[in-house]
Amino acid sequence: MKAKEELKELKLKSVSELQRLLAASREKMRDLKFKVSQNQLKNIREIRQIRKKISRILTILKEKQASISNAKKTENKISN
Repeated sequence: MKAKEELKELKLKSVSELQRLLAASREKMRDLKFKVSQNQLKNIREIRQIRKKISRILTILKEKQASISNAKKTENKISN
């Protein structure tokens, strides 16, 4: 259930908020990979969770960009 709630919250965010969240998540992923290489990370599953979060954010960004481009295409068809 947690993933569905997170997905709903992500869909409500704007594109700029999603891009900031994406940058922060990628930074966290980089830090986690460094910790793994130094044997400092105890919860390896956290990497998987961050990777899935990044993919969710990217998916929602693509959907929003596709809907914007579709709206522009239909607007152009109507005006012509």
